[in-house]
Amino acid sequence: MKKVAWTIRTHRSLLLNWFAAKAMSSGIVEGCNNKAKLTMRKAYGFRTFRAIEVALYHALGHLPDLPIAHRFC
Repeated sequence: MKKVAWTIRTHRSLLLNWFAAKAMSSGIVEGCNNKAKLTMRKAYGFRTFRAIEVALYHALGHLPDLPIAHRFC
């Protein structure tokens, strides 16, 4: 029993995170993970990390805001 109590005590934060994030099923997480891996595989020839990052944002639907080159009055 002491070993079980020690294990639960050491992993307490992870166990509580599971209860907090219960709305997300593992299927959703696995789908996003597979989509990210596929995008990174397709972006193998890109030279910079920024290009891979933009490809990931584009594939996962969260495009970053680009800096505006011109200011409109």
